[in-house]
Amino acid sequence: MPDTIHATSVRSRSAALAMAAALLLSACASAPRSAAGPTPASAPPPREIAQTGTVSKAVANLASASGSLVSGRMLLTQAAEGVRVRGQVGGLVRNGAHGLQVHERGDCSAVDARSAGRYYDPLAGARQDGAVGAEPGRIVAGPDGVATVDLLVRGAVLGSGADNDILRRSLLVLGATPGAISARVACGIITAGE
Repeated sequence: MPDTIHATSVRSRSAALAMAAALLLSACASAPRSAAGPTPASAPPPREIAQTGTVSKAVANLASASGSLVSGRMLLTQAAEGVRVRGQVGGLVRNGAHGLQVHERGDCSAVDARSAGRYYDPLAGARQDGAVGAEPGRIVAGPDGVATVDLLVRGAVLGSGADNDILRRSLLVLGATPGAISARVACGIITAGE
């Protein structure tokens, strides 16, 4: 008889467990679903593009980076289609092609100018993988290692705080030094004034 009581007790427990499991499963299945469904990822805020800046002139004093002897001074002025960049850069590889680009951060503190961040496209207001400027930011040094610069950064403005504002960003020269193609050889922060 004790075996019968034990068997009845096991069956009662099994039945109780099965009933509890069925109740739990039915409660989950009958839970009301939210009317909204899953929450979609939030869309990025709309880009703010200014047609004109609040500053008419700016300057970028280029200091050597990555152990180079490159330096220069660029004057930036607001133009109809963007920002005009003019000036001279010296200490370049003679008769060599170099790049002049706007970068996303106004920080030239790192020895190799990596602190300036990535290339900056004022038309996109975001990172890019190419140069900014005419033909794309290409400058060519003469036989004396000096390049005269006259480029247009299309879509850019000076001041305003909009996504296409390049004030307080960096202007970098990329080198054509043998063994260091595209090294950041000079960096200057774009600041208001002359």
